[in-house]
Amino acid sequence: MSRARIVFLIRVPAENVERFLAAYERIRYQVAGGVPGHVLDQVCQSTTDPEQWLITSEWESLDHFVAWEQSPGHRELAGPMRACMTEARSIKFEIREETANTTRRLAG
Repeated sequence: MSRARIVFLIRVPAENVERFLAAYERIRYQVAGGVPGHVLDQVCQSTTDPEQWLITSEWESLDHFVAWEQSPGHRELAGPMRACMTEARSIKFEIREETANTTRRLAG
């Protein structure tokens, strides 16, 4: 079974950004520490369009993500973030190949 990457392309109007980030902060550790199969996630803001955001998450398998997405707690936890969005589109991928730099340096 392949790991999976889920990509959400979303729009968050400027007046909702603070609420959006606060909602993300409230749930991120709950998901990272308590949802089976979750590996990592990232929240990114466009450098050219501040209302365009990207959320990516990596999962041990697509089945793990689907189970989380269909769980009763998912909508409750994700609801406050979704309430800040005016558009949302998700795309699911299975990771087929990966190349990583084995020597990571931290910026600074």
